[in-house]
Amino acid sequence: MAEDQPQISIESIRGRIEDSFPADMGVEPLELTDERCRGRIVVDRRHLHPGGLVHGGAWVALADSVAAWQTFRHLPRGHDFTTAEMKLNVFAGGRPGDELIATAEHLHVGRSTHVVEVRVHCGDRLVANLLVTQLVLAPRGE
Repeated sequence: MAEDQPQISIESIRGRIEDSFPADMGVEPLELTDERCRGRIVVDRRHLHPGGLVHGGAWVALADSVAAWQTFRHLPRGHDFTTAEMKLNVFAGGRPGDELIATAEHLHVGRSTHVVEVRVHCGDRLVANLLVTQLVLAPRGE
């Protein structure tokens, strides 16, 4: 974690996402360490496309949220970020009742960009992978 960054915890993430898109999508934090962050959704109707499988946007909502938590832990105080680029690969369809667990780990931590890989599992099976580049934003005026 960046030395001057306040502690990012499961409780602080729950508070931060309250009344936001990730919370509306049922994204829940499970684990937050410097090495990795984990979160989950339990698939329900709001996550499905008309064919009854998990919608691409729901995969991204989960994976990008967990990538964000990992990024928060490594930002200097006062800095923020935005997602600059992402690539999602889905290997299996998600269905109602599935528990999707996303694990985010940094591949690169730089001054202006971070690159985070997120692997999504359903049980022991890898079902999706997201690679996301975050653009680090300095406080206004710097």
